[in-house]
Amino acid sequence: MASSNNMTELIFIDLFQDPEVQRVCFVVFLPLYLAMVVGNGLIVLTVSISKSLHSPMYFSLSFLSLVEISCSSTIFTKFIADLLTKIKTMSLEGCVAQIFFFHFLGVTETLLLVVMAYDRYVAICKPLHYMTIMSHQLCHVLVAGSWLGGFLHSIIQIFIIIQLPFCGPNVINHYFCDLQPLLKLACTDTFVEGVTVFANSGLFSVFSFVLVSSYIFILVHLRNHSAEGRRKALSTCASHIMVVTLFFGPVIFLYMRPSCTCTVDKMVAVFYTVITPMLNPIIYTLRNAEVKNAIWRLWGRKENSEI
Repeated sequence: MASSNNMTELIFIDLFQDPEVQRVCFVVFLPLYLAMVVGNGLIVLTVSISKSLHSPMYFSLSFLSLVEISCSSTIFTKFIADLLTKIKTMSLEGCVAQIFFFHFLGVTETLLLVVMAYDRYVAICKPLHYMTIMSHQLCHVLVAGSWLGGFLHSIIQIFIIIQLPFCGPNVINHYFCDLQPLLKLACTDTFVEGVTVFANSGLFSVFSFVLVSSYIFILVHLRNHSAEGRRKALSTCASHIMVVTLFFGPVIFLYMRPSCTCTVDKMVAVFYTVITPMLNPIIYTLRNAEVKNAIWRLWGRKENSEI
């Protein structure tokens, strides 16, 4: 961090200030967080064990669930613990670390959704060449590239932050550390840094959303399929489209407009960090017969072995 810093601790302004409301939030959000961990963990376990789910699509899905657990835990474990404390604090170094992992895992998740969109495009629009194009080697490269892209994105953000001096005030009007709220605490002009952050975060989200729009090409391509073919293809893509909408909607809302640490931004961030990751396993299992059957076979086998 910059040598001119004299601020070592940050204080957070939570979603609600009333202690009674905070305790109610703790009772509500803790089960949601646990449901998110269990649901995504079940998908990771099922894909890794079930031989019927070793296709490229489910390989990417397992990593998506793993990233969602990690990304939400980076933010929500501290948030849930803070609901039981009167003063919410974090060191400046801890704040920077939280920003790094949040953006690292968030962008990795974005790129994994792009990989899954490309996988569905090849499977539906070029079915005869699917196994040739989406080989296991390419799948590993795309997933590794997603992790690398997330790391490069996040390290750029951190290099921006560590060059800034922070000398007070030390109050962040948010329930976790993010770039724009922290930039407001720097005791220097951060216009250039703010533009760089906007370009790196906001435009990156739009670029990824454009790539995910391959689903539009899929829908256009389905016009030439039979009614049964369209039904099967749409049942496969419906869950992906729902997850993409739930993911990119809040991201674009938060990062593609001027920063505002108002209550609505905090609520959207809650939706983005825990509600969407909790809904994803439900969407994928309810809309995907293969995943449902694999889960039932997995648990049925365990119950039989116990008997």
